Amino acid sequence: MLMNKERFFLVMIMALFLSLMINSCNKDDDEPDNLFNGKTTAVFNPDLTYGTMTDQDGNEYKTITIGTQTWMAENLRTTKYRDGSEIPNVTDNTEWIELATGACCNYNNTTSADTIATYGRLYNWYAVTDSRNIAPEGWHLPTESEWWILLNYLDGSVAGSKMKETGTKHWITTNTGATNESGFTALPSGNRSDFRGLGECFAIGQHATYWSSTPIDPEHYLLPKLFHEQERIGQTGFINTSGFAVRLVKD
Repeated sequence: MLMNKERFFLVMIMALFLSLMINSCNKDDDEPDNLFNGKTTAVFNPDLTYGTMTDQDGNEYKTITIGTQTWMAENLRTTKYRDGSEIPNVTDNTEWIELATGACCNYNNTTSADTIATYGRLYNWYAVTDSRNIAPEGWHLPTESEWWILLNYLDGSVAGSKMKETGTKHWITTNTGATNESGFTALPSGNRSDFRGLGECFAIGQHATYWSSTPIDPEHYLLPKLFHEQERIGQTGFINTSGFAVRLVKD
């Protein structure tokens, strides 16, 4: 009689274990590894072959080889440094402009998965240069000279047109000259700046501005900037509490 009870309990335990395993597998099948993967609405160049890379947050991105360099073809959206520590998401404008440590934000604090997947996040200087490294292994924040290698390869004066996403799905109606023949697929993610001392987000749909790791002086940094109304790509100086998009280049 005792043996029968022991067998009964053993069978019940095994059945419970199998049920938990099946439910766990079903949950994994039903839920994506990352809520933003596959959500971008960016228009990539269908005539080019893209690679892929994954950041420390599990975000997956398209990559593109242009000349001798391989670049991200999407804006970074990680919320973690390479060591797994968090990059604080700062939503308050006053707090943002007073920061002296790394932070990120979503444009106008949106929670839309499609918007975040498409435009990425905005980061301040302290985040992109933090020693914990915002880039995953094998990638890094480009220097000014690495940006110039890209621009010179794309014929300098019209490099912007070859880098911008085509059409007006994301760029406003005067997306001058955009061909995206490079596959870079630049998107007008706007920025967050204390230019007026307000720490507000602005210029989405109009400008694409990216961090480089090259400073002008201890508080100002030279960044490449694409415009909706121009074919060229310019350079502009901003201070370290500004928030801009990030494109990484492969080591």
